[in-house]
Amino acid sequence: MFGAGGGTSSYEEIENTDLIVLWGSNARETHPIFFHHVLKGIRKGARLVVVDPRRTTSAQWADLWLGIDVGSDIALSNAMAREIIVSDLVNETFVKRATMRYRAYRDSVMEWTLERGEQATGIPAEVIREFAHDYAKADRAEICWTLGITEHHNATDNVLALINLGLLCGHVGRYGSGLNPLRGQNNVQGGGDMGAIPNKLPGFQDIENDPEACARYEQVCGVPVIRKYGRNLTQMFDGMEHGVLTALYVIGENPASSEADVGRARKLIGNLDILIVQDLFMTKTAKMADVVLPASNSAFESEGTVTNSERRVQRVRKALEPPGDARDDIWIIAELAKRLGRDWGEVTPHSAWDELRAVSPMHAGMTYERLEALDGIQWPCYDEEHEGTLFLHGRLWEEERDKRGPKAPFSVTPFEPPVDELTEEFPLRLTTGRRLDSYNTGVQTGGYTSPLRRGETIDLSPEDADRLGVSGGEVVRVTSRRGSLEVPARVDRGLRPGLVFMTLHFPDQVDTNILTIDATDPKSGTAEFKATAVRIDKISESVEA
Repeated sequence: MFGAGGGTSSYEEIENTDLIVLWGSNARETHPIFFHHVLKGIRKGARLVVVDPRRTTSAQWADLWLGIDVGSDIALSNAMAREIIVSDLVNETFVKRATMRYRAYRDSVMEWTLERGEQATGIPAEVIREFAHDYAKADRAEICWTLGITEHHNATDNVLALINLGLLCGHVGRYGSGLNPLRGQNNVQGGGDMGAIPNKLPGFQDIENDPEACARYEQVCGVPVIRKYGRNLTQMFDGMEHGVLTALYVIGENPASSEADVGRARKLIGNLDILIVQDLFMTKTAKMADVVLPASNSAFESEGTVTNSERRVQRVRKALEPPGDARDDIWIIAELAKRLGRDWGEVTPHSAWDELRAVSPMHAGMTYERLEALDGIQWPCYDEEHEGTLFLHGRLWEEERDKRGPKAPFSVTPFEPPVDELTEEFPLRLTTGRRLDSYNTGVQTGGYTSPLRRGETIDLSPEDADRLGVSGGEVVRVTSRRGSLEVPARVDRGLRPGLVFMTLHFPDQVDTNILTIDATDPKSGTAEFKATAVRIDKISESVEA
């Protein structure tokens, strides 16, 4: 954020803030460990506001729930911003001292009256006003978001709209005030930190615009950096479609089940010249592969580090030996390099980490010994005397200009509705998500029983169930512009009329992503999983037709 791809705050700050906002996040089910910190904050007196189309189990803990129409988050942010501005609640001192482009942003939101906000979001004007005033007047406030914000065709602008609110009210760069993307899986944060994104070297150093970082990398690694951005996942599939990407090496991913418009994804994967998959399980993608490399479980069978949502790097220690022919990921990669003519010698997690410290300044002070002694360290940690960083961007509050550094920019964020338009033929909005008991495409959790688990359903409101003549447990046909499937119906009082919900946890039984649209954000490459237009037909009626 503001140049570093991580949340600004620490878990302990969630426990000691005055207002917690979960925006597009059902943390109770999808980030249950983090939600314990939310509960501690609530018990200490923090108010909880949940912005979510569904009345989730997280919303049940909230002081205020805003049941937003799917894909209208920018409209809500802009309407809140206008209300904050016209009510003289802007943190003028912070805005003048630490930000830039405020005037253009202010002008862009002035058309977003509370009434227009209500029309665009479905949230009553007085509720938008209450939320805006609560956020602006709070001494300390934390906004946290997840895929409900980022799985849209305008994902980057959604995030920028939330950052705008933080800047407007000075809720960033201070203890207890921040902006936090919650990471949905172990070490998602660490993957980005290590450079597993196509435009950055380790430590979020830009490949095209940071020659010093490239030179440092070249010196340590002994190979030239190709100073050109690579392809994100969406662009890879576009490359497959146009015949310019003909080989794919997949590590710990299952795109044949997890991609939006999965029918297109499978067709493109199937047309590759070669597909290599490195994984724990024989996933649907692995079954399509020419070569499968059996990997170990990094949580139990490997040494190394992981980084969580508060930017804390922690040690992982091997508890078990990998079974059979399975090998550690780092061993497989090193052996593959050797066969391709690059013998790195004996590569261990420790030696790889020390190499990382040599090329990433924000990790430079994190020796294994210090990680052990301090129970993890939060980046940035620039040297071995540095204790890590509890919260980011405190510099923005410095009195002296030289100490403040670059100003944080406001962004103009125009509202765009979801790409998959609702019509008479497709009148229902399908949004997808996860449940507490299952994990992504179910490969890791599907083989184990859980007292919480139930099979896949399409959840719909009582009003829609009555209108369609559908009862709970009845198998219905769900159709989008891309495909059709059959699934049992389930009535959920947490859903409003016009909104339906499914997960992607059981693709072998119900292939949900056949329905979803692959409209993508051009800046991040994220697909719009959260906003699909569908219809529901009773099986008997559709057969008769």
